[in-house]
Amino acid sequence: MENKSVHQDIESIRQLMERSVRFVSLSGLSGILAGVYALIGASFAYTQIYSGEAVRTVTYYQGHFPIVKNLFITAGAVLVASLATGWWFSLRKSKKLNTKMWDSTSKRLLVNLGVPLAVGGFFTLILVNYGYYNLVAAAVLLFYGLALINASANLYDEVRYLGYCELVVGVFAALFPGYGLYFWAVGFGLLHILYGSLMYTKYDR
Repeated sequence: MENKSVHQDIESIRQLMERSVRFVSLSGLSGILAGVYALIGASFAYTQIYSGEAVRTVTYYQGHFPIVKNLFITAGAVLVASLATGWWFSLRKSKKLNTKMWDSTSKRLLVNLGVPLAVGGFFTLILVNYGYYNLVAAAVLLFYGLALINASANLYDEVRYLGYCELVVGVFAALFPGYGLYFWAVGFGLLHILYGSLMYTKYDR
C-alpha cells in the first residue's frame, strides 16, 4: 500500500512538472480536423488551377490574378478553421484536465511558434510579389516545419517529428515545384491526420 502511495506521488509530481513546461491541452482531434480542412482546401484549389494536368511552369499563373486571389482566400479559410478548431478543442481539454489554457507555457509556445510562421508569411508574400508562385508551397511547408520544431520544446515529441516530416515534404515540393499542391495536401492534410490520430490514441483517450 505504501509503495502504491509513493508511486502515485511520483506520478503526480511528474505530471505537474510536465504541465509546467508543456502545453498539455493540445488535442489530437484538432490535428485530424485540420488535416481534413486542408484536403478540402486542396481539392478546391485543384479545381481552380488544374485541368487534369499538373502545372509545371510559373507562366501558367501570369495574368491569372483571380486564381491566385482564390488560392489565398482558400488557404486563409483553412488556416482560420484550423485555428478555431484547435482553440476550441484545447479549451475543452484544458477544462477536462483542470489546467489554465493561457499561462507562461502557452505564451512561450506562442512566441516560439509565431516567429518562424510570421517570417515565413512575409517570405511567401515576397515570393508572390516577384511571381515565384511555384515555390510558395515549398516555402510554406518549410517554415511551418521549422516553426513546429522550434515550438516542440513546449509540446509533445510527436510535434517535433511532424516538423521533421514537414521539412522533408517541403524539400520535395521545392524539387518538384509543378506538383506543389500535391505536396501541400500531403504536408498539411495527410500528415496532420496521421499525427492527430497518434496524438488522440496516446493522449486523449
